[in-house]
Amino acid sequence: MVPKILIIDDEEHMCWALDRAMRQEGYQTSVAYRGQEGLEKIKEDSPSLVILDLRLPDMDGLEVLKKAKELSPKLPVIMLTAHGTIETAIEAMKIGAADYITKPFDLDELKLVIKQNLLLSQLETEVTFLRSELTGKYGNMVGQSKIMQEIIALIERVAKSNASVLITGESGTGKEVAAVAIHQNSPRCNAPFIPVNCAALPEQLLESELFGHERGAFTGATSRKLGRFELADKGTIFLDEIAEMSLNMQAKLLRVLQEKSFERVGGTETLSVDVRVIAATNRQLDEAIKKGQFREDLFYRLNVVNIHLPPLRERKEDIPLLAKHFLSKIGHTYQVEKISPEAMELLCSYHWPGNIRELQNVIERAAIICRSNTILPEHLPRDLYSPAKPSSSIIIDIPDEGISLENLEKELILKALEKSGGNQTKAAQLLGITRSALLYRSQKYGII
Repeated sequence: MVPKILIIDDEEHMCWALDRAMRQEGYQTSVAYRGQEGLEKIKEDSPSLVILDLRLPDMDGLEVLKKAKELSPKLPVIMLTAHGTIETAIEAMKIGAADYITKPFDLDELKLVIKQNLLLSQLETEVTFLRSELTGKYGNMVGQSKIMQEIIALIERVAKSNASVLITGESGTGKEVAAVAIHQNSPRCNAPFIPVNCAALPEQLLESELFGHERGAFTGATSRKLGRFELADKGTIFLDEIAEMSLNMQAKLLRVLQEKSFERVGGTETLSVDVRVIAATNRQLDEAIKKGQFREDLFYRLNVVNIHLPPLRERKEDIPLLAKHFLSKIGHTYQVEKISPEAMELLCSYHWPGNIRELQNVIERAAIICRSNTILPEHLPRDLYSPAKPSSSIIIDIPDEGISLENLEKELILKALEKSGGNQTKAAQLLGITRSALLYRSQKYGII
């Protein structure tokens, strides 16, 4: 997103000149001629940088600076004055001014100072975000629902052990995130976390990827390669989509789990490793065992502790928290800060077949196309707010004594509200009408 520059100066010609120069540099601009007006714009517009005159008609520039830093501590503020003194400059810098320029000034110098401060601000934001991602106790494990709090508590207990863990759940529910959280909270946290997608490679390549190979082991093996188990020594290996592994590879993996040793492809040296194994699947392994597609002995080796991640539709109370979390990760890039109540209601009423991954993609897409600092319903995919498709046949039981159309309409609204769990937007979708129309009819019949 284009940086927004706020100019606070009571001299109209100065504001005009700065506004024109900033727009030529490609920035968005806004102007305030009084200190209080400028503070209001900081609250409402969340500018990227402020150019502030020291002398204003309603309050001192240093007072505006203090209040601006209270509103937004990391907001870069460049002070301008024709009455510069060393003492004033020192005071401004103590309060938190990013820089201090005396009138008359060189416009190119001001442009350079602005670019430097915008870059520094962006870098500080990125560093803060990366640090929070790396040091967060449970990384991206976000949830306030009872079921997620139970899962987080289980992860905390499991992490302290060396037990193998099997994480199950639909695609997109965050299985790798849970695996990372286990590793980060374990005694192995300073050793490697090595992920492997078992579905991404054919059997021979997967064997080489897991156990490594010696030079000449097969066509194209021009040098020795270390496998993922070697690389994960003293740490954690995460085997994603474990159910897609062939029975032959399952047998080889079972041996590693039992003996903690293996040979590279084409090698004779037996290598020993100390690796914790976390596996994940979106399939029902008990059904795969019955069909002979998955080894029962391997299942019991992996399933010492099972963590099942529920689909998003079963933890809808977490959707607002997750949506805000994803926006906080990318909002600074696109200058988007909020999700409107109407948009949030649509997010909460959707069934999310793609689970958390789909929600993350929707938030990122909305932030990209949003042209303000707030995500609105029109920024969301049409799937989230299109009316439900009418059924091809409708069965209505009309009693012998008859029924009025008004009572029938009231009954349909009550059933839609019951089916949607009281969610008005979803009920309106089920009926194929707008939420406003639903509210009007509900009030008409005394339902709400």
